Amino acid sequence: MNAIRNKVQLIGRLGQDPEYVSFKDGNRIARFPLATDDSYKDRDGQKVDRTHWHNIVVRGGLVNVVESYVNKGKEIAVEGKLTTRSWEDSNGQRHYITEIQCNELLLLGK
Repeated sequence: MNAIRNKVQLIGRLGQDPEYVSFKDGNRIARFPLATDDSYKDRDGQKVDRTHWHNIVVRGGLVNVVESYVNKGKEIAVEGKLTTRSWEDSNGQRHYITEIQCNELLLLGK
């Protein structure tokens, strides 16, 4: 049961080209927003389409795959886990963000 305790699987399209961050120790990460769509019917029976945006973070060897094959508009499947991090800006305001730490990535479509 632990294998599914914190597991996320999404299929969507990149909203922008990935951004890359390099660290002093030589490691790198790639970040990008992933859009997923769903729909439902409202009280009047009208179809309502929604887009949800997810913050994806890729580490390790998958960064090379993202760099070579993934760009804005590309449809991909990701699997990973939810994480939350926080930081303080120059005004002392604390900010929080929820991200998906990707550990598997599958290229879909063209």
